[in-house]
Amino acid sequence: MQQVKIFKSVETEITALEAEVNAWIRDSGVSVLSITGNIAPQSGADSSTKGLTQSSFAPSDIVVIVLYEAASA
Repeated sequence: MQQVKIFKSVETEITALEAEVNAWIRDSGVSVLSITGNIAPQSGADSSTKGLTQSSFAPSDIVVIVLYEAASA
């Protein structure tokens, strides 16, 4: 049966997000069918923490959606 798993983070923590997704795939033993992601810029938040672009804008939200095949019971 196909299922989805959604991960959310901010671009300043992209390395931790990558590690979290990879660990979940490895530990769950699922068969990944596809991985999709999106980045949504944040314009109204505190700009004291800069994003990947080092601009005056706050870090963007990142969402990663993993479509996977669940193991048969």
